[in-house]
Amino acid sequence: MQIYIHSTLDSTLRKKLQSAFSGKHTVVFRETDDTEAEALEKFGQAQWVLGNVPAGWLSGKNKSLEFWQLDSAGFDKYKHLHLEARTANMGDWFARPCAETIVGGLMALLRGIDALTLLKQNKQWVGHTMRPHLGLLDRSKVVVLGSGTIGMATRSILDGFRCQVKTLARTSPRAELHTKEELLAELPTVDILVNTLPGTADNFVDREVIAAMRPGSIYANVGRGNTTDEAALIEALKSGQLSGAVLDVTQREPLPDDSPLWTLPNVILTQHTGGGQADEDVGKVDLFLRNVENLENGKAIESEVDLTRGY
Repeated sequence: MQIYIHSTLDSTLRKKLQSAFSGKHTVVFRETDDTEAEALEKFGQAQWVLGNVPAGWLSGKNKSLEFWQLDSAGFDKYKHLHLEARTANMGDWFARPCAETIVGGLMALLRGIDALTLLKQNKQWVGHTMRPHLGLLDRSKVVVLGSGTIGMATRSILDGFRCQVKTLARTSPRAELHTKEELLAELPTVDILVNTLPGTADNFVDREVIAAMRPGSIYANVGRGNTTDEAALIEALKSGQLSGAVLDVTQREPLPDDSPLWTLPNVILTQHTGGGQADEDVGKVDLFLRNVENLENGKAIESEVDLTRGY
């Protein structure tokens, strides 16, 4: 088999792959100085692929592709594709980092950590004036949108803060809420709404949902930017209907310079770093190696997904 590695990996991980496949398969890597045509040629000859290649490459340009390992959890940009090749994503690899990011952002917002960081830069000691206005995550009432790996990891952490958590998911038996109508009925009493939805839930958090949120509540999004009506969210943040937002994702990334989100004092932007961790690439390589072994031995692929269904 020929294996094409599109992911950017350091020399240690490249050697790990070469050693694992030595004598069995040919491994070729996308190099930093490859032209797109050169990289596409490598891809076109491969049966097994690791990495998020451009969607246009998958429009019949590789007839020999048998298995494709994404190096991300999300795959919204590929949902229009109909591939015969089996496909896997990163499963729950990014779930805990994303959950820690969004809960960390909520704590920073509630406890004024973001504001205190700016005060430190300006050498301003005014903490005594902030104390009466600080909030608590402890015992907050929270709704988590989505019962996937990120949603459930977020719920697990929130349970440690004694939060009253409900999950919204259409069919999951782990969820307490299953319809938008049930969500709208719940929101007037909810302190925090956490969005972990995939990109297939386009504009789910629309103007109606935002308007139904309790005045002074908080919105957090570690799902996908297109799931939120950003204009309606900005209006609610400016008017004070919402006291704040923690956003790991936005509709456009990078966020345009003229977006009001940059300057709103009640917004924390974590710039799509949610899944980041020191051994991020190690996990990608290890899962790919396990799945290749599964293929060779006729076993089930870990984290296999259906692109058109979105999960």
